[in-house]
Amino acid sequence: MTAHDQAADFLDGAETGRYLLLDCFTERPLAGNQLAVFTPPPRRLEPAEMQRIAREFNLSETVFLEPASAGGDARARIFTPLSELPFAGHPVLGTAVVYGFAERRPRVQLETGAGIVPVELDWSAAVPFGRMEQPLPRWQTYDRAGELLAALGIAGSRLPIEDYSNGPHFVIVVLDSAAALAALHPDPNALASLGNIGIYCTAALPTGWEVRMFAPAFGIAEDPATGSGAGLLATHLARHGEIAFGEEIEIHQGLRIDRPSLLRARVEGSAARIEHVEVGGSAVIVARGEFRL
Repeated sequence: MTAHDQAADFLDGAETGRYLLLDCFTERPLAGNQLAVFTPPPRRLEPAEMQRIAREFNLSETVFLEPASAGGDARARIFTPLSELPFAGHPVLGTAVVYGFAERRPRVQLETGAGIVPVELDWSAAVPFGRMEQPLPRWQTYDRAGELLAALGIAGSRLPIEDYSNGPHFVIVVLDSAAALAALHPDPNALASLGNIGIYCTAALPTGWEVRMFAPAFGIAEDPATGSGAGLLATHLARHGEIAFGEEIEIHQGLRIDRPSLLRARVEGSAARIEHVEVGGSAVIVARGEFRL
């Protein structure tokens, strides 16, 4: 018997939960944003147990699937290492791929803390591609912009600094160039002191936009791909005339931490009324395992 088999035998007779590991917003393994998705275990887990498991994995997010209770196909509980989120983009994308995989479902509706999120799935390529209809955003002027800029070590933003939410909160800062974005070395303690927000920094590329997102308050130093923020960025850019409503943009993220990601986002409506927000990307299953509960 190999050492691997002996170690695996340690789980025999123990209560375990099964999970899949995915890389999201990428077409290849070892890129994009990692995600663990737990299928329903033999017994219902308490939120405190889910939180401890998410901290053990220490990924940007870990998802626990539960039976549907509000008209969707399944319920997705989304946890960062430090807290539960009502909604997040790459967890919804990856979980929809997991749930829809066996039957190649063209559409999966996931219940989240921000409501039911439908995801259209395309299985025609080697790696599945999903488009999610995100919750409509809310926004307001961010009243701690001075502290934020000081924590980032920059003088200002090319567009107004605003606080957006579609479940989680993000403050969007637009820099003058990709070089300025690459040069960011934020103070994580100062950013964490701003509360439970993600700091979503972006700059225009010759084609598309590059993003770096910092969320130390959630236990995330820098996020490889932020699907919920992608829809908010498209909203921010359209509201301020940087792109047209209905125009799909490419968002490149994770470049500075060797986890390149590609997200696509589109918003419809007007500056006065947002009607539809859509974010898409690919997700690849890279591993499976059992976790001792």
